[in-house]
Amino acid sequence: MSLDSYVTLGQSGLRVSPFTLGTMTFGEDFGWGSSPEVSADILAAYLDRGGNSIDTANIYTAGHSERIIGDYFAAHPGGRDGVVLATKFFGNLRPGDPNGGGVGRKAIVQQLENSLRRLRTDYVDLYWVHNFDPRVPIEETMRTLDDLVTAGKIRYVGLSDLPAWKVAEASVTARFRSWAPITALQLEYSLLERTSEGELIPAAQEFGIGVLPWSPLKNGFLSGKYSSSKPTTTARGNNGYFQPPTAEEYVVIDAVNEVAAELGVSAAAVALSWTQNRPGVTSTIIGARTLEQFTANVAALDVVLTDDQRDRLDKVSAPTPTFPATANAHAPLLQHGGITVDGVTPPAHPALAVVGEQR
Repeated sequence: MSLDSYVTLGQSGLRVSPFTLGTMTFGEDFGWGSSPEVSADILAAYLDRGGNSIDTANIYTAGHSERIIGDYFAAHPGGRDGVVLATKFFGNLRPGDPNGGGVGRKAIVQQLENSLRRLRTDYVDLYWVHNFDPRVPIEETMRTLDDLVTAGKIRYVGLSDLPAWKVAEASVTARFRSWAPITALQLEYSLLERTSEGELIPAAQEFGIGVLPWSPLKNGFLSGKYSSSKPTTTARGNNGYFQPPTAEEYVVIDAVNEVAAELGVSAAAVALSWTQNRPGVTSTIIGARTLEQFTANVAALDVVLTDDQRDRLDKVSAPTPTFPATANAHAPLLQHGGITVDGVTPPAHPALAVVGEQR
């Protein structure tokens, strides 16, 4: 597979590369990330390989990520229309302004205008709701986005980091009103974060929404730099999200490292290959601070896991089911235990046998 083996995003006419270039690392404004020059090199390498899907956000390096992308395409006339350029809104870049961020009409419109200015373009292909505000009616958000589609300023609508019930509400509301539909869903997903399998990914599949996982290497834990034989106790940052791996996570990390050694590839390539080939996934978001990291990550497109390797990774990383998944697991037995339906024959449930005898 290669970056120019394009895939259709959800129930739309939009085609994207199997790996989307994430640009949260574009810019050194937060004390980490890539210089504008290195960022431009990474972007050029991605495009040279046939990649066409670029993901950013107004909040990434306080708008600098968008400016780097805008400057690149301004210096390469004719390249803009050949890519699927996506950005997100929600983050407030106007300190003290209660309407500077979020998902209300005033906030959405001004955030888009500012993003378009930084990106030096008159439209974005995919505009993402970046997070969840329970106080704003979904009708206000979805109608505003539909207006922006009608105005030609955005082409498609995506949701990021919303609860599954809100994804369903947004999708049904848009369909009922004949507004622009939800085309894509971003969520954290990796061998170390599989809880989205409980509700979010099934919801996306049910509504025909393409899934774009972010953090497929779980903050670098699956990059090959970590193992239980040399555990780290050093935190990155000052909050719980960037704490060292737990003992349970090292079990998964070691399994990934073992499979990587068997295949003679990097652990990152194994983890990315696993994520990209999961049910419901359309395009996996990959990021890099260096050109070397980018090259190593793209190599995952050539990695093919054996059934045994995939089964081992699936089992060692299996998430604990949440309600109602535990209760729903008994549904086939209760509904038609002992009967073959759609090629599946659940074992007969003993309780149903008793009911049959009583009748």
